[in-house]
Amino acid sequence: MARLPRLFVPGMPQLLLQRGNDRLRLFDDEADHERYLSDLREAARESSVSLHAYVLMPDHVHLLVTAADEGGSGAMMQRLGRRYVRYFNDRHRRSGTLWEGRYRSTVVEPTAWLLACYRYLELNPVRAGLVSDPVHYGWSSCGHHLGVGQDPLIADHPLYWSLGNTPFERQATYRRMLDAGSPRQELEAIRYAAHRGWMLGEPPASRSGTPPPNRRSQPLPKGRPRRTEDVGNGS
Repeated sequence: MARLPRLFVPGMPQLLLQRGNDRLRLFDDEADHERYLSDLREAARESSVSLHAYVLMPDHVHLLVTAADEGGSGAMMQRLGRRYVRYFNDRHRRSGTLWEGRYRSTVVEPTAWLLACYRYLELNPVRAGLVSDPVHYGWSSCGHHLGVGQDPLIADHPLYWSLGNTPFERQATYRRMLDAGSPRQELEAIRYAAHRGWMLGEPPASRSGTPPPNRRSQPLPKGRPRRTEDVGNGS
């Protein structure tokens, strides 16, 4: 079966996931983390991609972005991958691939799911047992969103700005969201969409005024469609 192209809807965010090959560690120390973030910033700028949130985990990376055009996210990941792998292999005296195949991506319906994805990314270190409070993890955008410092990588989505009229209000509202945690159903929905490439949220075709996607946004129903003569005419 032919592989579907990556789902893209103009103007809608994308959740990206890239894993280390065979769960290989992607970062050995602070220098590796800093280099990845530097390469990410340059690749995003060159590819006209806005980065809303991120987390660098030991063996995988999550990015929440909005690309200016259909090829933007792919161009960014290609540039980032080439630069960081070259650096990592040279520094650690290794060769070969660093990534587990292609990165994964899904489109995020922003109204219902964007801030849930912010929370999903930035609570990842807590779920993994690396920290007890997400703000203490140094390799995510959480500190930026809670006012600990300004992260030059981040271009926040308007929905984050809608959390409050002042930075303090936005940070306090977002802090409450983090403290509440991600409900199990929310976690399962994000993971399902992220790993399979289906849209997270309402399909664009059903939303008035939304640009059409470049392919179907949801899986086809299972089983054979019912024939017309099989459908009864009950009143």
